[in-house]
Amino acid sequence: MDDVPFGDILPDIAIDYGKDRGPRREALVEYKPKLFADGGKPGPGGGTLTPLTPPKFKFKQHGQTGSWFSELLPNLAKHADKLTWLRGLHTDTPAHPQAVVQVHTGSANAALTRSSMGAWLLYGLGTDNQDLPGYFTINPPPNFGGAVNYGSAFLPAHFQGTRINDVGYLPNLKTEVATDFRRKQLDLIQSMNRDLAATPDAPDAVSGVIESFELAFKMQGKVPELLDISKEPKKVQDAYGVTEKKTASFARQCIMARRLCEAGVRFVEICQPGWDHHNNLHKGLIDRCDTVDQPTSALLADLEQRGLLEDTLVLFGSEFGRLPTAQGVDGRDHNITGYPMFLTGAGVKPGFTYGATDEYGIKAVEGRMHINDLHATLLALMGLDHEKLTYRYAGRDFRLTDVRGNVASEIFA
Repeated sequence: MDDVPFGDILPDIAIDYGKDRGPRREALVEYKPKLFADGGKPGPGGGTLTPLTPPKFKFKQHGQTGSWFSELLPNLAKHADKLTWLRGLHTDTPAHPQAVVQVHTGSANAALTRSSMGAWLLYGLGTDNQDLPGYFTINPPPNFGGAVNYGSAFLPAHFQGTRINDVGYLPNLKTEVATDFRRKQLDLIQSMNRDLAATPDAPDAVSGVIESFELAFKMQGKVPELLDISKEPKKVQDAYGVTEKKTASFARQCIMARRLCEAGVRFVEICQPGWDHHNNLHKGLIDRCDTVDQPTSALLADLEQRGLLEDTLVLFGSEFGRLPTAQGVDGRDHNITGYPMFLTGAGVKPGFTYGATDEYGIKAVEGRMHINDLHATLLALMGLDHEKLTYRYAGRDFRLTDVRGNVASEIFA
């Protein structure tokens, strides 16, 4: 969770992404007894500047599964038996910009401009809702690749994510022009666009512009109401923490995500920054966990209570994790060799763990999953074969997983 991603994808997936977006800041969801026993000793490979450093917070087992959670996540811990853990993740680069782009697009090279996972899912699954975009990204990080993380790249433009902030603001959606006059304006513009599209060598983007204009017109009537959470019952707002300063922003995002899923949006992503704790770890971790713990727990409970979790898959994770050795007085450095994420909802085994890291939580040693493996598995859960979901561009067939990707079918319900 350097930038927590959190989202939903229907039919059938809710996904949580973000910069260092995982639940592994210090060790929040991985209890390693040997790390506690060997605290203060040099880490593997020797060296006196990086002693093994156990978490400063207590751990406790929860649920029938006995899953370990830090005391900083008491609300999320209530869902212990619903969660499917992926504990053997690894990635290619310890640099945030490249790692964030890779977790979103499958490629660590932002200059290559690959299509985002949300765009691929929308391309593969289509949408049943003609009045809303099929892909929303809430509060995406402005840095670390920016729009590349929710872009469509070479896929048609209407597959890209629609960006909104944590209060539901969608740029350029409101208009002061009367609806009937706006319709006439749009009809004229669209007729000109279609004339252009019919000419030889017309840019491919023209068709995407035509579709986006029509969708924007429909959105003007539906989206503002959909993103207005003020009409939610007080007990719902209180459950998410909308009225509490520390949880308000992430709580609003979670409620909007639920409302979008309820309305049939295919893919929703929620991001939360502020997890890059190279220093001030102790205080920073308390603050960040306080921000996301209650809203995340409320979202999972709300989805389940409304019957949405049956056809919604939730992924909570990040671009990489954190080392179990100290960095400076009060910090931890990046770890790309072993870290966890969790899934819950449609298609996965509840209360199941796949993979593991070593005795200190440094390296994935069982059930190792590269980001390409994660993407292949998520696509398979959506009924899509990652090797067949391709798009021909610049003389070759592209796919989200490029030339890699193994499906972890062991987690399938």
